Amino acid sequence: MGYRAKGHTQEERSRVFEASVSAIKDWEKLVAETGRVNKKALNRTARKYEEKTLKAILADEPDLYLYEIASKFEDGTASGVNDALKRYGITRKKRR
Repeated sequence: MGYRAKGHTQEERSRVFEASVSAIKDWEKLVAETGRVNKKALNRTARKYEEKTLKAILADEPDLYLYEIASKFEDGTASGVNDALKRYGITRKKRR
């Protein structure tokens, strides 16, 4: 961090690098932790709502509410089910 070592304030660094003061702070923290400014690796887990499972549930019981579908998954939420349905392009329009 040569520019910082020369004694420039965070506001000056913010103007020079065209970044917010909070971004500058985050970068400095990242350098202190990892030694570089690269992003940390994401720690993602497998998706909870698999397309096959959702389709099977809806084929068996098409009139379930989102919270009822969510209850069939461990730690499931209605908003999570809604997001998964959108992601997989599954629509649930009721027909008369």
